[in-house]
Amino acid sequence: MIFNSIEFAFFLPIVFLVYWFVVNKNLRYQNFWLLAASYFFYGWWDWRFLSLIVFSSFVDYWVGIRLGGESDDKKRKRLLAISILMNLGFLGVFKYFNFFAQSFADAFTLLGVHFDPIRLNIILPVGISFYTFQTLSYSIDIYKRQLEPTKDLIAFFAFVSFFPQLVAGPIERASNLLPQFFEKRTFNYQQGVDGCRQILWGLFKKVVIADNCALFVNEVFANYEVYSGIYLFSAAIYFCIQIYCDFSGYSDIAIGSARLFGFNLMQNFNNPYFSINTPELWRRWHISLSTWFRDYIFNPVLLRYRKLKRKASYIATFVTFFLIGIWHGDNWTFIFFGVMQSLILMADIASLKTRMKIKKSGFHLPTYKFISWAFTMFYWMLGCIVFRSKDLGHAWAYIAHMFSDLEVGIPPLYRRVVYLSVIFLFIVEWLQQNKKHGLEDLQIPKPARWGVYIFLVFCIYAFGAQQQEFIYFQF
Repeated sequence: MIFNSIEFAFFLPIVFLVYWFVVNKNLRYQNFWLLAASYFFYGWWDWRFLSLIVFSSFVDYWVGIRLGGESDDKKRKRLLAISILMNLGFLGVFKYFNFFAQSFADAFTLLGVHFDPIRLNIILPVGISFYTFQTLSYSIDIYKRQLEPTKDLIAFFAFVSFFPQLVAGPIERASNLLPQFFEKRTFNYQQGVDGCRQILWGLFKKVVIADNCALFVNEVFANYEVYSGIYLFSAAIYFCIQIYCDFSGYSDIAIGSARLFGFNLMQNFNNPYFSINTPELWRRWHISLSTWFRDYIFNPVLLRYRKLKRKASYIATFVTFFLIGIWHGDNWTFIFFGVMQSLILMADIASLKTRMKIKKSGFHLPTYKFISWAFTMFYWMLGCIVFRSKDLGHAWAYIAHMFSDLEVGIPPLYRRVVYLSVIFLFIVEWLQQNKKHGLEDLQIPKPARWGVYIFLVFCIYAFGAQQQEFIYFQF
């Protein structure tokens, strides 16, 4: 079941009504209802994958309780190892086994040894990268004694499978989301209304912008040889817009849906395309993932190599973004994308003093910011081309053709509705950049505010492209 589907349009109100009007007087019943609804939501794709999420939840629930009552460091390490091996083992088998088996065979082929690798004929469970990281962080936090384990089985299982953020995040930490399952929840009208606004804003970004951009992007990337460089540039820019509106749109719908049930999820995007450098972009892009890797990979690696001073930052940055690339999927394009990001971030660290001198030299600050922003977006666009390509050869050919056939002309607008919608999007997000979403607390007269809502609903109904799944479902 996906957020931009008819099924979800029926599912959400039913869950909402039962939650607030049938089981509203008993917290445990509310949690059980959310658990049942979440399993139904997830099982809509394939009920067989429910066994994975149930098993993963049970193992980390058990590990958490054992860690909480264990003082022996060796035994605690063994318990943590169980959680890590189980969660990463699931990812390794379902997401990476075929990729590494084929890469292993290809490496031997270069040495003149040919053999057919063993391949598993399995389907990637939706959202496995998200909920395994969520449960894994729970065990790690308890191991570090930063969190107390819960003994409430229903609440913990509901925390792991909470349907608004189950299949594509935000990747919530137990320290933020889990305590909310133990707090008495009463319906808050203002919170519910704001949740609906955020859902509407997310649907607009996904259905009107991302899905329409996808039609153009898919055509050009599949047949890049027949298009001029200006079309390839345009398709690359459209993909940057598509992936942002697709994923941030999902996050908006997820966060808004959670607010309908009295839950507050973390902000996952904060206007990343207004960033003037790559470090800032990553602080604003997929925040739940970047902070997860910061806390559990970057900081520990940095601490381990702290004696190397600046080199420690380089090592930690490379390792972190190499793993972020692998997290995204079983393709060398994702790994190369991660390496690209690590290189520009390391260059940012190395050039810090030089850039500070430029700022202090009296160089026109707005000009400096614009140049920095333009370079950041151009490099991000190149990374997105690699990310979108089916393999590294495709990415290289696309970029080479893009620069070798620079036909002079006006970039195609594709569809006016997309062009105008993108302009509208960035105007709203610029004006609302200090808010959590584009429609939060609009400071305009009430008739104009309702006019905006009606306009967005009309756009979703009239200009919605053919229903497409969210990009990050594949991760």
